[in-house]
Amino acid sequence: KKRRKTDTRAGSVDWQKRCVALEMQLLRFRLQAGKIRELLAEKMQELELRVTESDQRAERAKKQVQYSNSLANVQPSESENSVFRRYQDLTNQVQEKDAVIKRLEVQLEKQILVRAQEAKIIEEKAAKIKDWVTFKLREVSVVRTPLTPRDSIQLLKKHYSQPQPGGVDRLHHLNVPSQPQPGGVDSPSPQPGGVDRLHHLNVPSQPQPGGYPAAGPFTHLIYKNITVPVYTTLKGKATQISSVPLHDDDSGSEDDSGSLASLRTSTLGPERKGSTPGSPRAVKRGVSMSSISSESDYAIPPDAYSLESDYSEPEHKVQRTSSYSCESLREPEMLEKSGYLLKMGSQVKAWKRRWFILRNGEIFYYKSPSDVIRKPQGQMELNSSCRIARGEGAQTFQLITEKKTFFLTADSPNILEEWIRVLQNIFKVQASSPIAMETTTAKPTVRGWLTKVKHGHSKLVWCSLVNKVFYYYRNQDDKLPLGQLRMREAVVEEVDRSCDSDEDYESSGRGFLSSHCTLVVHPREQSPTYLLIGTKQEKDTWLYHLTVAAGSSASFKVGTEYEQLVGNLLDVEGDPDSALWRSESLCFCKDGLRSPLTTLPSEALQTEALKLFKSCQLFINVLVESPSIDYHMSLAQNALQVCLTHPELQNEMYCQLIKQTNRRTPHNSSLTQCWQLLAVCVALFLPQQHFLWYLRQYLQRHADPRSEVGKYAVYCQRSVERTLQNGEREAKPSRMEVLSILLRNPYHHSLPFSIPVHFMNITYQVVGFDGSTTVDEFLSTLTQRVGMRKPHLSGFALFTDDPSGRDLEHCLQPSVKICDVISKWEQALKELHPGKYEGTRIVRLMYKSRLCFRAQAKGETERERLLLTYQVNDEVHQGHFPVNKELALEVAALMAQVEHGDLDRPAPSSASCSSPQPKTQQILLQALGRFYPKHYKQDCSMDQLRDLSERLATKWSVLRGCSASECVRIYLTVARKWPLFGAKLFHAKPLPLSSVEQSQVWLAVNEDGLCVLDYTMVSHLLVTYSYQSVITFGGCRDDLMVVVSQTKEQGGGKKSVEKLVFALPKPKSSLCPNPRYSLLYCQTQGIV
Repeated sequence: KKRRKTDTRAGSVDWQKRCVALEMQLLRFRLQAGKIRELLAEKMQELELRVTESDQRAERAKKQVQYSNSLANVQPSESENSVFRRYQDLTNQVQEKDAVIKRLEVQLEKQILVRAQEAKIIEEKAAKIKDWVTFKLREVSVVRTPLTPRDSIQLLKKHYSQPQPGGVDRLHHLNVPSQPQPGGVDSPSPQPGGVDRLHHLNVPSQPQPGGYPAAGPFTHLIYKNITVPVYTTLKGKATQISSVPLHDDDSGSEDDSGSLASLRTSTLGPERKGSTPGSPRAVKRGVSMSSISSESDYAIPPDAYSLESDYSEPEHKVQRTSSYSCESLREPEMLEKSGYLLKMGSQVKAWKRRWFILRNGEIFYYKSPSDVIRKPQGQMELNSSCRIARGEGAQTFQLITEKKTFFLTADSPNILEEWIRVLQNIFKVQASSPIAMETTTAKPTVRGWLTKVKHGHSKLVWCSLVNKVFYYYRNQDDKLPLGQLRMREAVVEEVDRSCDSDEDYESSGRGFLSSHCTLVVHPREQSPTYLLIGTKQEKDTWLYHLTVAAGSSASFKVGTEYEQLVGNLLDVEGDPDSALWRSESLCFCKDGLRSPLTTLPSEALQTEALKLFKSCQLFINVLVESPSIDYHMSLAQNALQVCLTHPELQNEMYCQLIKQTNRRTPHNSSLTQCWQLLAVCVALFLPQQHFLWYLRQYLQRHADPRSEVGKYAVYCQRSVERTLQNGEREAKPSRMEVLSILLRNPYHHSLPFSIPVHFMNITYQVVGFDGSTTVDEFLSTLTQRVGMRKPHLSGFALFTDDPSGRDLEHCLQPSVKICDVISKWEQALKELHPGKYEGTRIVRLMYKSRLCFRAQAKGETERERLLLTYQVNDEVHQGHFPVNKELALEVAALMAQVEHGDLDRPAPSSASCSSPQPKTQQILLQALGRFYPKHYKQDCSMDQLRDLSERLATKWSVLRGCSASECVRIYLTVARKWPLFGAKLFHAKPLPLSSVEQSQVWLAVNEDGLCVLDYTMVSHLLVTYSYQSVITFGGCRDDLMVVVSQTKEQGGGKKSVEKLVFALPKPKSSLCPNPRYSLLYCQTQGIV
């Protein structure tokens, strides 16, 4: 029993374990079975999918086979013969098509050759037409009647002066300047078949032989309003007779064809004094002055005569008919006159003495009074378009006619005043009504071509409203108006087409437009004047501005709602408590503009005003962030450029900005950015008329130094006053200017912008300026900081580098604004590198000596001497200052002592005394590379350079303990021993007209005269012309012209007149003021 019980217990334990094991196996089996079923299902699905895809591919293949068989049209039962025949047919067709292609290719080649020949013939014809048009434009005279061709041309100019509705998107890039016709011709006579094409021809200027290539874009931008003046010598001083270069036909006449004759000396012999032109015997006997004038057509300046009475006309002996007076005038005024004047010649710019007679509105001139019975040598027709321009001297003036400009000089200031008074009397009589010849620098409020009708007579005129005076001119470029209307208290109304003046006008067959608008201007105590205007937009603009000028703001019924509200504010004198300030039209509105806020003269400008508003909205509403700052910069530049291109939009721009900031939610980024755009705008231009008053009142209301908006308002107030003081800008804001306004809080600085000015000793000084700072103001700040005298005392000037990277510098005029210079420089850089401009490169300003006189050395400061030394050494380094090799090492050692101080060399007992240390050797090589003439070490080997450095080290060591100021004094003392120290050298090419034989020379202009130096050897002087021998100098086309008189034989008393013409690089030839002109001018003025 015990054994059975034990077996039973053991068996029960085994079954339990076995049961557990079996359950585990069963569980594993179930898991494996599940996985197998899943894998089997996946495999089945995959196989089913493959079968389906196979069926689909088989179906597609079957369809493709059927489609291919149908395309090939090949039947399974077709025989081999039919297939071969089909192959042959296809082969024949291919061969035929190849033959046709070859035939067409031959015809195409023939056509290309024919077209090329035709194009060549057309180009030749076009060149001939251009030459013919150029020749005709220079020679053809202006035909005033009939006026139809002139009127059509002026209307065409007016059409192109306004943006077109279909091309509004191109307003930012379109620039159609009106080119004046050569020779002063307003409108050429119509030629057969060529009138309509005259305005579209582009006649490029032909380069002069031996000339230089054209200047870069920066030169044309920064000097676009600068021309080379022309001076003459009178009474030992330079007198400017023209602000533009002379042309060959200026002051020309029949007497200019004579050859160059010799001049008599300034002292006349006793035998000549008895028969001078002014002596009684010469008049009584009728002695011809050809005995004197035939020897020389060139007169000596009045101050060169030993006796003043030699060529002066006694008042009671001169043959004249000046007693005639005009009875219609209130007081007798002379209308005729005769007498001697000096006239500038055309080929050789020298003075010629001629007898002038003014009679019947024309001026005739002869060699002498006795030649009046002969044919005159020339004549000048006077009319109301002629004008007089006084020169800088007391005895010189210009008579500017429609065809030519005549330069005349009287013997005395009294005679000059008599001639000018008589000429002005002639102009007054010829004009329809006397006009006060007052000049104004005010900006026109509105201008354009209108047809003026008065007393039944119509005329197309250029009209301009300046302040409260309405001027009308014959042409757009005229300075003397045909008439004027005082708009103060005048009545301006719009009339319908039924008025008598309009009917008379249209009945005359010269109607302006079939649907013109008419305004009537009725000044006090004058007859009414009718103005015919082509479009409704122009009519609204003229009506509004004329009404404002007439002072009818109390009852504004013209202009937009915005303009009327501004007029009402003006009537209440800007009362701060007036409800007008809170008018809905004057305050900020979330809705966009549907129409411009101001009256604009054309539909295209109205569209552009709405686009301007969208640009401002993008600038205001997009948050300014540093990574995307270029986006806001481009928006601001483009919008303001549009306003500069179209001044009519300037009032609109200010009205939009004021409306966007008026009563807007404070503490808003959009409000701040709008004030920032206004801060950029006020430095460029200002609104006109009562909008300027409105801007000032608005800024005054918001000026508060406790808030950010108030600080911007204070800054804008300062900018407005500065812009009124220095005038408006010429170019859009630069990148630096916009970034400074947006990122630097300009209201924290009185001078929000700054830029470094570099000196010749590789140092610089940072100078601050604002948007209206001129070069003169900029230099005043600079000289105070660096301890130098004013530029006119020191002879220093401000220069900029060239954006192209060439070794070229541009001298800046004192009146130019620094911001305009930077903007034009950036614009030129973008044009030179389109798509690559990143804003990392900025303009480089340099302050260096420009004029050097011996008298300036008396009061020069230490800083001036130091900078002058570095500048002279730069000329030595370039080879423009003559020094031998030994002297070159001496001056290089002096400059090394100034730059580095004492030379550190090892002691004589040192083992390395035979060769300098590496650091010392590097300093010596740097001194040689910077201070030693480069043409002396150009072909030196390494051994020779080491020998040079050793010699330099020896000379440098001698200067141990010498101060920098002492070295500078020694250097300048040595340099001033050269007779041409301080002269400005210009690389020039003498033209064939000059007597200089060399193909290339140096022109050295110093205070003693003009020197011509050998190009290969600066120390070799070819010829010198003293300032006493200079008759005329200045621009002649694109070249430099100097007319001099020299004695042919020593003691012979005869002088020859010589005209020298030199071709210079275009940027230097157009640079004004240029050192060569300034030196010539200053010397002949006797400044030093």
